[in-house]
Amino acid sequence: MRTTSATRAEADAWITVLSRYGHLHHAEPGPDGAWTIQRTPTSTPRTLHYPVLALDFVAEVLRDVRRDPSGLPR
Repeated sequence: MRTTSATRAEADAWITVLSRYGHLHHAEPGPDGAWTIQRTPTSTPRTLHYPVLALDFVAEVLRDVRRDPSGLPR
């Protein structure tokens, strides 16, 4: 359980890492600190306005990556 709030810097770092390792199809930072992300080419783009939403999304991606036995990006 977290004892501190999620920060924009933490969300930025996680999304950047997931993007570099090929686990996101598209990730674009917005001018207000929000992220627009797309998991696969056919998935609906999502806008994550708050760091806590971004970290929830990151946790979802990490669970999926750990479940996939090949370890390859989806």
